[in-house]
Amino acid sequence: MKIAFLYDAVYPYEKGGAQKRIWELARRLADNHDVHLYGMHYWDGPPVIERENVTLHGVCEPQELYVEGRRSIPQAIYFAVTLLPTLLREDFDIIDCQEFPYFPCFSAKLHELLHDSTVVITWYEVWDDYWYEYLGRKGIFGKIIERATLRLASTIIPISDYIASDLRDLNRHEGIEVLENGVDFDRLQQIEQADVEWDIIYVGRLSEHKNVDLLLEAIDAASSQLNTTLSCGIIGDGPERDQLEQYATDLGVDKHVEFLGFVEADEDVIRNIKSASVFVLPSIREGFPNTILEANACGVPSIVVDHEENGSTAVVEDGVTGFITEVSAEAIATRLVDCLTDDDLHNRLSAGARQFGKDHDWNVIVEQLEEIYSNVTQR
Repeated sequence: MKIAFLYDAVYPYEKGGAQKRIWELARRLADNHDVHLYGMHYWDGPPVIERENVTLHGVCEPQELYVEGRRSIPQAIYFAVTLLPTLLREDFDIIDCQEFPYFPCFSAKLHELLHDSTVVITWYEVWDDYWYEYLGRKGIFGKIIERATLRLASTIIPISDYIASDLRDLNRHEGIEVLENGVDFDRLQQIEQADVEWDIIYVGRLSEHKNVDLLLEAIDAASSQLNTTLSCGIIGDGPERDQLEQYATDLGVDKHVEFLGFVEADEDVIRNIKSASVFVLPSIREGFPNTILEANACGVPSIVVDHEENGSTAVVEDGVTGFITEVSAEAIATRLVDCLTDDDLHNRLSAGARQFGKDHDWNVIVEQLEEIYSNVTQR
């Protein structure tokens, strides 16, 4: 099959769950298929290059993805417009377009109409009414575009059962094929842990919905219960960083909480995860987070929060690979104390997490994706 992936941000030039998923799938599919990836032109040299048997197409110069902490709408439109003429030069059996930021999906649909390709859309999150929180009254436009995008493809690939359920709530019942994220399990086993040791590790963007302030409060509460100060590494950057650093100081945990910022090398992120006893992600909005999958594969139990918009709960089996708690510092602190004081419990959770990671190796996921592609091209 000749396959095209469409997404403006390209791994490893931009780090994120979606772009990493695309790359891991693309480079494995390229062993048996002709695979192309269309994104912004991040690399030096010509706009079309080959890397690990995947043909990369840089359709435009890189634009800022975020403006004042929000995904840039002009950038998304610009990418979709510049993508179209480049995309139309080629024929494809499958075009796998990532749902957000929506506009490139319309370019893919035009290709399907003109070239008889088959468009599938990989779906990471359902925003629906959250658009109003994100854009105020203008959120109605985001909601309309999201629902219109949902009708563009005969097959939608949500990244979890949780997302599939949200899609059904939007009255999309047919053509749903769930394909979860994966990890390179064997590679992660070979990475050594960092020299530093953390009680707790967090990896993610520092934005409001991630609730890192709750993590800081939980560290303060758990430290008081244990009569010690727990150490925590926070990997990531974002608009909330300055406020969070100040809040850590106000709580008096700043000397044991280190804001490591954006960490360029994936291996360094994994090294830090392996050096931690517990991974905590208190975010209330996630799809199917790769970071938790990676923590699972490293045998590090995770603590996430139970919220109707949080897909993290699909990656943590409560009491088996980690814990799902209420959205409160007190609840997180309770589970932190449990994990850090009960060795038998921690060892059991660690073993469960590692098995969950092994079951989600990328090679297993790619076989499932090939079957989906094969089925949709035969319809």
